[in-house]
Order: sequence, then structure tokens, then C-alpha cells
Amino acid sequence: MFIDDLKNDFYSNLVGKRVLVIVNYDIDALCGSRILQALFQNDQILYSIVPIMGVSGLQRTYAEHRSDTKNIILINCGGCIDILETLQPEEDSVFFICDSHRPYDVCNIFNDGQIKILGKPNDDEGIPEFESIFRDSDSEEDSSEEDEDDEEGEQMTRMQKFEMKMERQRQKRIWEADRNRIMFEYSQFSYYGRSSALVLFELAWKLSKDTLDTLWWAIVGVTEQLVMGKIESAAYTLECNQIQSHVSRLSNKASNQSTQTAVRITFENDLHLAMYRHWSVQDSLRHSIQSACKMRLWTARGEKRLQELLVEMGLPLVQARQTFGAMDLVLRKEFYGMIEKLAEKYDLTDLIYGSFTLNYGYRFRYSAADYVYSLLANLESVGTDRLPEMCFLEAMDSLGRVNRAKLDGGLERAKQLLSGIFRQVQSCLEMHQVQSAGPFLYYILTEQNTLFCCPYSLTLLTQFILRAHVAASRSRRAPDLPLVASCPVDLERGIFLMIGIPPTREASPKNLFGRAFEQAAIKAAATISPDFFDTSCIQIRREDTERFLDALTVLLS
Repeated sequence: MFIDDLKNDFYSNLVGKRVLVIVNYDIDALCGSRILQALFQNDQILYSIVPIMGVSGLQRTYAEHRSDTKNIILINCGGCIDILETLQPEEDSVFFICDSHRPYDVCNIFNDGQIKILGKPNDDEGIPEFESIFRDSDSEEDSSEEDEDDEEGEQMTRMQKFEMKMERQRQKRIWEADRNRIMFEYSQFSYYGRSSALVLFELAWKLSKDTLDTLWWAIVGVTEQLVMGKIESAAYTLECNQIQSHVSRLSNKASNQSTQTAVRITFENDLHLAMYRHWSVQDSLRHSIQSACKMRLWTARGEKRLQELLVEMGLPLVQARQTFGAMDLVLRKEFYGMIEKLAEKYDLTDLIYGSFTLNYGYRFRYSAADYVYSLLANLESVGTDRLPEMCFLEAMDSLGRVNRAKLDGGLERAKQLLSGIFRQVQSCLEMHQVQSAGPFLYYILTEQNTLFCCPYSLTLLTQFILRAHVAASRSRRAPDLPLVASCPVDLERGIFLMIGIPPTREASPKNLFGRAFEQAAIKAAATISPDFFDTSCIQIRREDTERFLDALTVLLS
């Protein structure tokens, strides 16, 4: 059941109670949980925040805490699975779902008691009508048929009763066929809705407890959706228009207070260059997907074109190779104008977009995308000495302005990640490792690489490889083909992480691989683990991979 009045139907029900907040392991959910944490601390609500990485993590966490609380908040998890069937909760447990994954499970939508989905549905989500997918059980139908037969008694012949029964069965088959068609059309694509962080910020605004910090966390959540290709730029622009009014309101409120604040959020045209304020211009241009693919910077000709761009910008090589903050002040101020002036000539118009920037003090300036890259690197720096829970808490701490060292540490890790991605893309293209299966492309990384063992980093690598392959390919079909990529996460056990992404020419970032993976696994009798809440990401055994890809080829042909 959807609830639109979050203040009265959601938050008011939590005051004075203990709350369990289960958070998916992604940046938007992280920012949303940080906003909730600020609200709970303000109202002295007892809470526990637990990060999870998949459906099994959700089941395990709920089993551990089910006796402690009856109010459970799920952020970016649970919306797309049948909660009651998956968790088997007690009848007095209530689940509040704030999930940007789409489509929602229909059992969650039409549950009027225990499941409450925050927000209201959009018309373009195509949620089916209740009557078209649910009907009385067969036992009820059989009993009604018997009642009708008893009433009519001797008046009907045996042939007439048989014909009526056959007609009912025919109507049932027609209804079931329609239901299957409706459910397939509703669930065939996976995609993303509004940022959960933004939904929870709007709750803080309605409670009159919003601040510049909570607004910034919401901005980071929305920006993550753009950077990771979860939403199209038009949807991002619409959200930015609404966010700007909040920026103006809160900035005026802060300036009117007796204690002046040094925190400012500004909206301006910026560049899709990864962390360029905290890296060198040359490195940022080389390791950003947009500029690298447009100029083919993995080739000698592309490197020469990059040098030509720097010369035409009037940016000496010495300046371009040092950290942006160490460049001459005049060059720093004119850098955006330099790129903008030459963007059309070098086909770099995609680099320019509207972005929010956080300024505090006299020295520290970060764009929302900088935060995204830092949080991403901190989240996925899992190792033998760094458990996922530790990485999650460190990423949450880096959202606070007092923990700038953790934020900067994440930026350094992100530089290493993007450098590793670029090297892998270069190697992949030079060795022609992107293969065509007919209806899709595939790339299999055979050597284990700790950089790509997590969904976020593998997604970035896959997006980069697909864009680069399309830029380098002479095939007219290349922009219309999706890409499936896999990487070993445990070579000893033979387990691979596999994801699929839509074609570059696709207008909407809707992904068909969730349902396709599920059906291909059935056809190939392959063992997969669809444990992630993003259904286009699975784990698969090495010995099943070839058979699985063959089945996927047949399915999508």
C-alpha cells in the first residue's frame, strides 16, 4: 500500500518506538539512512541501522532482530520482492519501504496492512489493476459451482452441466493468459524511480527539520543515480529544478540567523570530469568515460588529440599534469570556459551539465559527483582486514563535514579505481576481448581482480567498455547491442559476478537482463544466485557460464 502523507502515516507512527532500519549497500540508500539518522537523533527515537548486500542478508538481519522491534524501515531493498513470503513476519510487524528499484512487487502494492510503501506511484510505472492479477481461489470457485448446481438441481441435464463447467474453465484460462501477459509487460524491465534520499529529505522538510546538511545528502543521492546511469539526464534535470528552491530557502534561512554559517551550496554548470578539482586535468580527462570515449584516449591518436586540446586551451603541459588546486589561479578560474569554448569542436558537449557544489570554509569545495566517487570507493574497499560493515560505516562518516580526511581518502581510492578501469578497458580493446553473441555483446574477465569484485565497480567498468567499444567499432549495430560482463570473485570456488547493461543508444536506462537472466538459467539448468536487489546483477558458477550464455543468446534472438 502506498502512503503519501509521510509525516502522519509514517513518521508519527515511529515516535516513542524502537525502529530497525535495514539499508541496501548503495550510495543513495546510505544518504537516505543518514537523513533518517539525523531525524531520529533529533527526536530521540531508538533505532538500529544495519547494512545488507542482498536478499539473504535481509532474511538474516530480520531473523536476528525480529524479536526486538515491530517497526522495520527498508531503504532501497525489499520493494521488488514479496516481503511477507520472503520474511514470514508476525502479523503485528509493519514494514515501511523506501525503495528506488522498480518495478515494485504487486503483493507489496496491494497489501493494506503490513506493507507501507513511502511515496506515490507514477503513472508511467504501469501498475496493473487489482482485478486483473488477483482472483478468488479455485476452492472458492469449486464451492460456488457446487452451490449453483444444487440450486438448479434436476432442471439441467448432464450435458448442460458439462458445458457450463467447460465454459468456466475456458474463462479461467483466458484470465490466466491475460494475467501472465500483464505481469510480463509490467515486470519485464528493471529500472529506477526517485532517489530514496530525496524522498526522505522531503520528509525532513515537511517536519521542518531540514538543514543544509540533509539537503546535501539528498543531492548526493540524486547525483549518484546520474553518475551510475540509473536515471536519464532529463529526470535528473527535473529533480535539480525542485532542489534549487530548497537550496535558496535554506541558504536564506541560514544567512538570516544570528550565527553566520560558512556552508554554502551552489548550483552551476559543471563538467562531467571525474574529481578534476582533486586530480590533475590530464588524468581527469583520460579517466572520465565521456572524454575518454569521445577522443579514444586508449589509442596513440587519441593521446595526440588530448595534447592538441590542452594546447588549444592554452594550458601548459606542466600545469595540466599537476593537481588542479596547484595550478595558476587564472587558469583554474578560466578552466570551465576553456572547455566550454572547445566542447563542440572536440565533440565534448556531453561534458557540460548542471551540478551542485558544496563550499565550506575558505578552501574546501566539493561537487556532488566528488562525493559519489569517494563514497563508492569507500563502500567497495572491502578486503581481508576491511569488512563490508566497516566500509559502510566509514562511508557514512565521510558524509559529515568534520570527517574530511575520510572523504579525501575515498577520493584517493577512487583515483586508483578509475585508473584500474582505464587500464582494463585499454587492454580489453587492444586484445579484442568484447565478443558478439548475436543479440548482445559479452566480455569475460578471466583473471581475478579485487578492483572489480563488487557490483558498483564492475558496473563502471562495463559501462566504460561498452561506450569505448561503440566508439571504436565500425559496426552500425554496435550502439543497439547491450553488454554482458563477468568477473571472478572467487576463483577457488569458481564463482563469477555477472551484470548486464542496456545499449548506448537506448533512450531510457531500462534493463531487460533481470528477467532474461532468470529465464536463461532455467533453460540452461544453470545455478545462479540472484541475491542482489538489482536483478541485472547475479552470481554464477564458472562451469555454467558457457551454457548460460548460449541459452541467453537463444532467448534474446
